[in-house]
Amino acid sequence: MSAAEKGEGGGLDETPVERTSRYLEERGVAFELVEHDRALTAEAEAHAAGIDADDAAKGVLLHTGAGYMLAVIPASARLDLDKARDASGQAELRLASESEMAVVFPGAELGAVPPFGPDAPAPALVDRRLLEHERILCNAGDHRHSLLVAPGDLVSLASASVADLCQG
Repeated sequence: MSAAEKGEGGGLDETPVERTSRYLEERGVAFELVEHDRALTAEAEAHAAGIDADDAAKGVLLHTGAGYMLAVIPASARLDLDKARDASGQAELRLASESEMAVVFPGAELGAVPPFGPDAPAPALVDRRLLEHERILCNAGDHRHSLLVAPGDLVSLASASVADLCQG
C-alpha cells in the first residue's frame, strides 16, 4: 500500500509524479522535475527531455516467485537476466508481465514507474554504469514527466544493490 493510500502525505488525489516529488523533497534529495512531450520508452523519454539515452535510466520489473524487484539500467542497454539472477541471489527470476505491472503499480502509467519512492517495489538492483554519471533521468510516474537525480541518491533511496546487469 502506498503512502497516499494509507492517508499519509498528499492524499488519494495526489498523482504518482506528485507523490514521488514529495518523497524526494521530504528526504532533502536534490532533483529536477522535467516536463516533456509524451514518450513511451525510456530512450524516447530521454530524447524528449533533451538528454542522451546513456544518461537515462529505465526500470525493468522482475518477478522473483516470492515477489517483485526492480532492476534499473541505462535506457540504451538491455537487461541480462542471468546477471540479474546472480546479483539478486534469486534462482527464480523472470520479467514481469504487463498485467502484473498494472497490479503492482496501479497509480503509475505502464512503463513509467519511478525507481524509488512510495510507488516503487523493493529491493532494487542498479546497474553500475549509471553511477558513472553526474545525474540520470528517471521515470516519475507518467509519460510526460521525468526526474533528474544523482545516481548515488537513487541507490541510497532504493536501498539498492549495485551490479553489472546489462548485456554486452
